[in-house]
Parts: sequence; structure tokens; C-alpha cells
Amino acid sequence: MTQKNQTIPLILSLIITLGIIGTIYWLVVNQLGINFSPSPSPPNKATLKAFNTFKEVPNIPSWLFNYGGSTTWAPIRKSVDQELQNVHPNFRLRYTDPISGTPGSSNGIRMLIDDQLAFSQSSRPLKDEEYERAKKRGFTLKQIPVAIDSIAIAIHPDLNVPGITIDQLRDIYLGKITNWQQVGGPDLSIRPYSRRPEDGGTVEFFQKNILDQENFGQNIIYIFSTTQALRKVAEEKGSIYYASAPEVVPQCTVKTLPLGQKPGQWVTAYQTPFIPLSQCPQKRNQLNKSAFQKGEYPITRRLFVIIKENGEVDQQAGKAYAQLLLTQQGQDLIEEAGFISIR
Repeated sequence: MTQKNQTIPLILSLIITLGIIGTIYWLVVNQLGINFSPSPSPPNKATLKAFNTFKEVPNIPSWLFNYGGSTTWAPIRKSVDQELQNVHPNFRLRYTDPISGTPGSSNGIRMLIDDQLAFSQSSRPLKDEEYERAKKRGFTLKQIPVAIDSIAIAIHPDLNVPGITIDQLRDIYLGKITNWQQVGGPDLSIRPYSRRPEDGGTVEFFQKNILDQENFGQNIIYIFSTTQALRKVAEEKGSIYYASAPEVVPQCTVKTLPLGQKPGQWVTAYQTPFIPLSQCPQKRNQLNKSAFQKGEYPITRRLFVIIKENGEVDQQAGKAYAQLLLTQQGQDLIEEAGFISIR
């Protein structure tokens, strides 16, 4: 057979083969529903552009917006929010407490889903049931991390305990350890304080990540707010309480207890050396930001702006707020408020 006669069958075979492959691909994609295209980005992945200053951020809506949520965010609301409104005076923000119940991440997210807020602040990630509730209302939720926080443990200033492990902290709040002598302290009953699980994101974070979803022990003394709890800790030598590090470390009336994954490997939430409380308020203990950033401190978490994706002005407001906090100016102010920059 000549070379020409050999080529023609080869070309025909190639065309038939490609046709068969194309037919199989069409059947797989269209009939079986298999998608070979790249997976879409996760719905909560922040894709916001990072600007340097508040003034550079575009598309800031002019309106009065209700927002609410986490009490952990109080230092940010006090300093950062005021400064950004100085730059964008028509972007007016009003923190809104729930009609019933205490302020906190959970109630803020609930109010957002119920159209009582334009966006909310949270000290914990969204839950599956919250995504589902929003979906039933006809929109989706998006969480955008904007800062890093840590949980610090407050004890009475005269209580002599070198530190405790995460397992010991868990057992205290499960009611398995009830005397400070069991963790190297004096023979003194432990009085553990906590806000109720439904009151805030910090409690929910603590229960999920420290207690491994177990219920608090029968020994827990529930209290309304961190302010009240810290007052009790300052008055009662055997007491203990957990809260956001910026709420605990600079205090003049309580001491911050070092933590560790293993006995003796203590990491402080404050910069060492510890400043005696007798020098406060002229000198205050400062946050151990280096340990938080490096992941050396055992209890850290992220703070989120929760956005309602409904295509309306509320979504624009939430996105603008997150965008402002993620500017270099916003991150610097977040650090001044006692938290850690996420950039």
C-alpha cells in the first residue's frame, strides 16, 4: 500500500476516535451532572481589596445603619468606629441592643437574620443553622475575619498559682477540679464564673473549643456581664473567669493566669515581667501580642464582620464596614484597641 493510501485510514481513525471521546465527555458532563470546571471560591472567603486609609475606600453608603453583636468588640466600637465616622460622616452607625436577652454574637446574628440590623459583629464563626435560617429568609450570610483575639483567664491578685493547662481549665469548668490545691495552689475552693452559653460568642467558643461541646459543670456560677464577673473575681480569692484578653490583661483589680498545653510550659497573655497591680493605673500590663501572632498562646480566635448578602444597601454597608476595618489604618486602630492585626 502506498504512503498516501496509509495516511487516509489513519486520519479517519483519528477523527472517529476524537468523535467518540467528545461524545463520552458530553454524556458525562450533561447527563451525569459531573462538573470538570474549577471549584468555586468558598462563600465566606474574603475577596476585599486592601486599602491603606479610610478615605481611600470607595462606595461608602450614606445612611444611618443599625449594627450589633459581640460584646468583645466594645473596644473596637469605641475607638475604630468613631474614627471611621470622622472620615465618612454620612456613614452613620448605631449600635443596637436586642429587645430581649443580652448583647452578644448570637443575638447579633439572630437580629441580622430577622432584619433588625444591617450587619453584625461576632467573636465566633457562623453556625450551620444560622446559614440555613438566612437561606429560608431569602439571602445568604458571609463572615469576613478582620482581627485576632485571645481568651485570658482572670483570678484574684492574691491567689498564688503559677499556671494551669488547658486540660485543667476544662476540668475546672466541667466540675472535675474543685480546689486550687489540685493545680498547685492553696487549699481553697474554686469558684468558676461564666456568662450563660446563650449570652455571647465568647461563651460558645469556650464551650466548643475548651469543653469539647460538653455542658458546663454544676459548680458554675452564671453572671450577667464581664464587668460584674471581674468585680466578683477581685472580691473572692478562689474565683476564676475567662474573657477576651483586652478585657482582662490591663485590669487593675485582677491577675491574669498563665496557660499551657503541658504542665510547666506556661505562656502569659501579658508581656513579661508582670507589672504589680499596685502600680496600676499609672502602669498597666500589656497584651503579649507576639505570643498571639506566633500561635504560642493556647487560646486564640478570629473576630468576624457578618454580612447579609441580599443585594440591598445593608449588604453594601456590611461590605464597606469590613473593607474599612481591613485598611491599614483600620488594622492599626484595631491593634491600639488591644487586638491583633489580621493583615
